[in-house]
Amino acid sequence: MARLPVTDSLRMALSSLWANRLRTFLTLLGIIIGVLTIIAVVSVIQGLDNYVYTKMSFYGANDFSVVKFGFGARSFRELLEQLKRKDLTLADMELVKAKCASCALVGASVSTSRTVRHRDRSLRDVDIRGVTSVDHFIGSVLELESGRQIQKDDEDHARPVAVIGQDLVDELFPTVDPLGRRFKIGPDNFQVIGVGVRKGKLLGMSQDAFVRIPISAFMKHYGSRRSVSINVHAADQEEMAQAQEEVRTLLRSRRHLSFRDEDDFSFQTSESFIQIYRSATAGIYFAMIAIASIALLVGGIVVMNIMLVSVTERTKEIGLRMAVGARRRDILFQFLIESSVLSAAGGVLGILLGLLLAEGVSAATALPARLDPVSIVLAVVLSAGLGLFFGIYPANKAAKLDPIDALRSEQ
Repeated sequence: MARLPVTDSLRMALSSLWANRLRTFLTLLGIIIGVLTIIAVVSVIQGLDNYVYTKMSFYGANDFSVVKFGFGARSFRELLEQLKRKDLTLADMELVKAKCASCALVGASVSTSRTVRHRDRSLRDVDIRGVTSVDHFIGSVLELESGRQIQKDDEDHARPVAVIGQDLVDELFPTVDPLGRRFKIGPDNFQVIGVGVRKGKLLGMSQDAFVRIPISAFMKHYGSRRSVSINVHAADQEEMAQAQEEVRTLLRSRRHLSFRDEDDFSFQTSESFIQIYRSATAGIYFAMIAIASIALLVGGIVVMNIMLVSVTERTKEIGLRMAVGARRRDILFQFLIESSVLSAAGGVLGILLGLLLAEGVSAATALPARLDPVSIVLAVVLSAGLGLFFGIYPANKAAKLDPIDALRSEQ
């Protein structure tokens, strides 16, 4: 007898599954829950990764900052060492500007948090940042909706002028044009000269609650005994590493550090933020995927148990098929197809429900959702492969049945 065609095996498998719809549905639940969990987790993870890599790139490809404190102190001792570091000053910034040949632009910034007011309206915990006149060209470029940027003349004369974010427009100037109007930062008056383009939220936190003022005005009103961030733009990406080395050499020389001493300052780039993010989330992601994989494993075990029940219930049918010429591999093939189809169907339903769950999480929270088509295909293949793996034992058991004993079965 010729081997049973694949289409016939598939048709018989679907017919068997449809004949036992309730059992098929209950079997699918395990796979659905497992795939749903994995798809929802992976979707949120991929969305968050994409969000971080695009939105949290505070620096351009050719930009970096030199700061007093580094990110992610690995020990309490390292934290204490950072606390002992000297402040970075405007004099350090002027040295870098004068001596760094690979640095196209050099600026500085310093920040604090204050309450801002206009008449009877106020907004708390606003990021107040003192900047030099070139800082809006370095790193995350500040685009304006109206008005102008802080200029060199504003910086030289410590003018009380400010560029504000959209949150201040919404809260302090909801019905009037803010340009030219005065508002208070604490007890001090400042005049609005520019309004930034709305940036929206980053992981649930607004990026529009800011005020940018000349760094000289910042030092005048809030004190000069603060460490500044030295911000550098290199001419191109190839010169960025050279620029960092030049800045390192200049600052180490100015601070009289020997070749044995470690840097008492840190560099920050977009990549450094991303590395911190990866380090902070790697363990969490692994745990989430591991838990979801356990759910999928349980679903596979359920498939194997149900297929064993199916073999027991269809023993007489198997014996009859063998008696009319079906070979052992035909029986094996049919049950493998049945378990694979069962798992793949559960995988497809799990993917759809997982995507809906991920979109629901995205809508209810600040976590974005995103899933590559490749991941969807892999999920279907994984679920079908899982059914194939867990269907091997039941299928093999069915194929090894003795035709005479199977025909005598009362099942």
